[in-house]
Amino acid sequence: MTLFTAAAVAVAAIGASVAMYFVVQDQLMHQVELNLQAAAQNAARGGPGPGDGRRGFGPPSQLMTGRPDMYAQIITATGAIFRTDFETPNTGLVFQEVKDVASGKRGAFFATADAQDQGGGAIEVVQDLAPTGIDAALAQTRLLLIAFAAGAILLAAGLGALIGRAALAPVKRLTATVEEVTKTRDLSRRVAERGRDELSRLGTSFDAMLGQLETSLRSQRQLVADASHELRTPLTSLRTNLELLERGQPTDPVERQQLLGDLVTQMERLTTLVGDLIEVARDEETPMPFEQLQLDEVVHEVVDDVSFRYPKVRFNVTSAPSSINGVKVRVARAITNLLDNAAKYSPPGSTVDVSVANGEISVRDHGPGIAAEDAPRVFDRFWRSNDARHLPGSGLGLSIVKDVAESHGGSVTFERPIDGGGGARFRLRLRGA
Repeated sequence: MTLFTAAAVAVAAIGASVAMYFVVQDQLMHQVELNLQAAAQNAARGGPGPGDGRRGFGPPSQLMTGRPDMYAQIITATGAIFRTDFETPNTGLVFQEVKDVASGKRGAFFATADAQDQGGGAIEVVQDLAPTGIDAALAQTRLLLIAFAAGAILLAAGLGALIGRAALAPVKRLTATVEEVTKTRDLSRRVAERGRDELSRLGTSFDAMLGQLETSLRSQRQLVADASHELRTPLTSLRTNLELLERGQPTDPVERQQLLGDLVTQMERLTTLVGDLIEVARDEETPMPFEQLQLDEVVHEVVDDVSFRYPKVRFNVTSAPSSINGVKVRVARAITNLLDNAAKYSPPGSTVDVSVANGEISVRDHGPGIAAEDAPRVFDRFWRSNDARHLPGSGLGLSIVKDVAESHGGSVTFERPIDGGGGARFRLRLRGA
């Protein structure tokens, strides 16, 4: 940044200096040309009279220009010097362009020439630039502009270094934080940038990313801890019962049959838990592509499947055509969990009411319902009420429904029916976002 700042200022300063030098040079030379033009007009009229002749071109003489700081000579068309302000003509200043003026082939013009020694068709008026101070003034101007450009470049380099250090300070802090996080794996570190500029927004975005990673890691660790705890219970029960069977106990056929039934129940619970864990882990994978879904058709397919597992419960479906964008396998899993939950807590012979309209699914059962103190936790992972401990399940069903709803830009809510029929109602809203 320092080098680029200095380079930019250098280009600007040098460009401005060069332009200023040529403007000054043009103005000074223009003034000389005006002086020469006025002197030439005086000489063409025969001159204003004698002058004192004090100049560096030769001995004192009558001056046609009337100015001691310049002299004139009249040149014929052939290039011969007809008259001069001094006894010795300056033949070095008689070149072809001057002869062309004398012969009428071109008009008057100005030229700068070096005379090595001391022009009837043309009057040539000459002024030495040294006594006028123009060359000295231009030389001094060049030195001043060079000094100005050098000073500007040095100042720009210094200011560029200061500005660069201040501007890149957030980047240094960001780099230090990244290196610290990489070294310690501490995702609680933050850059803590404040401001509206690009670097501040970068720091804020990085802090947000760290926050998301920290939350994800915390959730992952919690999931592993909860899953380990939940898996331990059925595995312990399975091991205990299998050890009893291995020792030939119990000997009573009825008790032995109960033990086998308990084994089957524990295996079903373990199978359900593993399946739900796989579904939860799927949320961490790359999102699956969305597609156009007829929500009412998906609900009918899920109801047909769940009805076989719960033959003692009747499902009453009321549907209207409803279309959303979503992942079919995940939407179907969320609906399945809601219907499983409703059928599991419904007494034999009862009805589960299911309605579909405008991207919303309502599932209402007529079971014991959910206690008021348990309502805030129904969507927590691995949470199960005390009344549900004896029933199969993993405690992940409703949390999966919540994850599916949020991934589709929707929500899921729990309500207590107000018609007096008991039970619970869940509303799943899917926007297909």
